[in-house]
Amino acid sequence: MQAALIGRDPSTSLPAVSAAVGLARATAYRWARPAAAVPAAPSRERRPSPRALTEAERQVVLAQLHTERFVNQSPAQVFAILLDEDTYLCSPRTMYRLLTACHEVRERRAQRTHPVHAVPRLTATAPNQVWTWDVTDLRGPTKGEHYKLYVVLDLYSRYVVAWMLAPRESATLAKRLIATASQRHGIRKGQLTSHSDRGSIQIAKDLHALYEDLGIVRSLSRPRVSNDNPFSEALFKTTKYAAGYPDRFTDFAHAEQWCHAFFTHDNTAHRHSSLAYCTPAMVHGGAAPAILTKRHDTMRTAYAQHPARFVRGAPTLRALPVAVSLNPIAEEHAAVVAAQ
Repeated sequence: MQAALIGRDPSTSLPAVSAAVGLARATAYRWARPAAAVPAAPSRERRPSPRALTEAERQVVLAQLHTERFVNQSPAQVFAILLDEDTYLCSPRTMYRLLTACHEVRERRAQRTHPVHAVPRLTATAPNQVWTWDVTDLRGPTKGEHYKLYVVLDLYSRYVVAWMLAPRESATLAKRLIATASQRHGIRKGQLTSHSDRGSIQIAKDLHALYEDLGIVRSLSRPRVSNDNPFSEALFKTTKYAAGYPDRFTDFAHAEQWCHAFFTHDNTAHRHSSLAYCTPAMVHGGAAPAILTKRHDTMRTAYAQHPARFVRGAPTLRALPVAVSLNPIAEEHAAVVAAQ
């Protein structure tokens, strides 16, 4: 109260206020420090409440609760039934406390448990080691009408190894597509890992049986995780943002014709920056190293003629990525650090 009055007095100088506040802090600190010479007071045990039940009374209540007619009843039900029989033992809350002390109170309904799913981590160092696939909707001529586009993508080369347009989503159609692509590209047992989302057709038993027959390792995204299949999702975004993509397709034949033209262009003409500006067909077919060497020779010839035009020095040979990974550990660590 005194410090507050000093603060309101305009005649009081600032040094005086500072000195008063400093003195108050020093005094508070001195009184707040525990005195080493004063021994701590011994802790006293809490005395039981005079209203508490005796041990004999508690055993009587537990015996009643353990009887066959009360073993499946709640304490409130037991309390009401005993009152109808002119018997009062204790309150329902006391019954709950006694049952809790005996570890006899729990949730009787079976609770759903969610198993822990590991993060899918896949790495491809060459084509036909890891495929990712998914299904997306293409809008038809009328509202509510959609066509299902199935696309299988090679993780390393970004080559669309197979695609299919269908009027519906079916595990049988997906099985046929995977089987045809595997046969076309000569997939051997134990060579390929197929990654997809955890949709109804992706986890179907027929498709799992096909993987077992062909020796393909199945990989699934985690439940309720939207970015565990990023390469397929990125391809779908590229497809729907491509020049000339219509708002709606006039019919099934129109959609199929457009997809055929787009995937042919994407495989053979589109140059990916992540592939040293080679097309997926160049990388998937094995022609990319020779093409990159030829580009480098052309750059070296130009450098020899006009070295001053290359401000960063002699050109270096660009190479394909050593490996392409799905959910690499380094990116996950960088995301965690950024979040912190």
